[in-house]
Amino acid sequence: MKKNSKILSVALLLALATVSCKKNYLAEAPYSTYNPQTLTDSLGIQASLVGLYYWQSGTLAYSGAQGWPCVWQVGTDVANSTANQQGIEIPYYNYGTLSSTDGAASYTWSREYRLIENANAIIDALANPANTKIGSKGKLLFEAEAKFFRAYAYETLVICYGGVPLVLHATTTPQNNYVRATVDQVNTQLVSDLTYAAQNLPDVGGIGAKLNSAGFAASRANKYMAMQLLAEVYIRMKQFPLAEQECNAIINSGQFHLVSSRFGVKSALPGDYFSDIFQYGNERRSQNNPEVIWTLEQENPSLVPGGNVDAAQQRRCFGAAYYNEKGLVICDSLGGRGIARLRLSNWVLYGLYPQGDIRNSQYNIRRRYYYNDPTSPNFGKQVPFTGPDTLYKICPSTTKWGAFDPNDVFGYAMIKDFIMMRLGETYLLLAEAQLGEGNTVAAAASINALRTRSQAPLISASDITLDFILDERARELVGEENRRMTLMRTGTLVTRALRLNANDPAKPITGLTNTNLLMPIPLTEIQLDPKLTQNPGYN
Repeated sequence: MKKNSKILSVALLLALATVSCKKNYLAEAPYSTYNPQTLTDSLGIQASLVGLYYWQSGTLAYSGAQGWPCVWQVGTDVANSTANQQGIEIPYYNYGTLSSTDGAASYTWSREYRLIENANAIIDALANPANTKIGSKGKLLFEAEAKFFRAYAYETLVICYGGVPLVLHATTTPQNNYVRATVDQVNTQLVSDLTYAAQNLPDVGGIGAKLNSAGFAASRANKYMAMQLLAEVYIRMKQFPLAEQECNAIINSGQFHLVSSRFGVKSALPGDYFSDIFQYGNERRSQNNPEVIWTLEQENPSLVPGGNVDAAQQRRCFGAAYYNEKGLVICDSLGGRGIARLRLSNWVLYGLYPQGDIRNSQYNIRRRYYYNDPTSPNFGKQVPFTGPDTLYKICPSTTKWGAFDPNDVFGYAMIKDFIMMRLGETYLLLAEAQLGEGNTVAAAASINALRTRSQAPLISASDITLDFILDERARELVGEENRRMTLMRTGTLVTRALRLNANDPAKPITGLTNTNLLMPIPLTEIQLDPKLTQNPGYN
């Protein structure tokens, strides 16, 4: 019996082995793929395109590190950190702590490459000959939209990191052999993508229209968005005549104009026309804002569940924590609840604006507070500036992000849209291009278009330098633009931050060197891809 039992056991094992070999039980059968397999019709493509806006909104609205908006402002010429810092921003004014393990550098890299991957999946699907359900006109339009977003991501990457890997197709298998392209190679791809986008994206709809000329939502990509980004690329490439051409095409299109009279939801209340541009309810072209080229729209999550991606922290970072002052309560007229994770620099507050410039009016930079709690014995009186209060409790602050949701008095989520591009910046890019050509007379005229609108003294050609244009960008775009990227793009981060903002008594800038004209390549990426090289000066 023992002998027969052993024979049966051996036979059974051989049988199982035979079956195992035939069935190949150990072979992996993944039930997910790197990329969607359903981009075969316009509905699938459209859903994926809308996903690009969602992803970009999520990057701006990141709340996992609430100091995220501060990363791009503190440690520059326009802003300082405060006692209410969250942490992720610390290496961006205490530069000696900025290393390859930095959280902001890693987050930026991963978010932009994910945006590129999502855009590539759409572009590849449209190029697939088997995809016959979408007409040629639709393919051109959809591809242009995807290429705009791919270019937007690469422009961020090349400014922040220099040359980076060029990935032009969706990932289908694991890769660990990426190498950095040169800046020139990235620029060539940017010009290609943005030229294609400008040629094939639709025109904008009329002011107040909810649809663009292609019949899609007015918030979707239009050709002027591609032209504005292309102008910035050309300026980086020192192709100044081409940049000027793009800017002039936008300005002379007749589709946009600088706001110079009151409009919109609060036009009957005290204010001015510059502050009207940024009022909640005024920020979209469909809401009769004639200056915006691209608004990344959000919806109030209290009214539209899921309408707001994550919980944007811009209001909390830029807005003063006034409610911590006894006798002040959260209200709409003070912009809702801020935390003041950053404070505008003394240079911005006391040295930047000329007399009479409405961009510095009480409606655009709030400098005074009045007790608004009816139960306070000081009700109606001005709050005095004493001790540390001016550093975050009632610090002067831009009103551009102020908004109040009565359904969310605590103010965790921000309900405002993101104005990504507007005509004011077009004039600034035009002046930068004209300066690059040596045409300071034309550059002064471009700057004076903004100063006329702002009731500021006009300038002459002798005033025009890159520093002056960067000053004017701060006057016009403080709180809106990614100031760090502007100064990195122009190579002026070190000189301007140290000259204008190095000696803040609370959080001084330390350790800033030319190394920081680029961010570090994330260590995790180098560990995954040994061929990737680190930017000079970083461990």
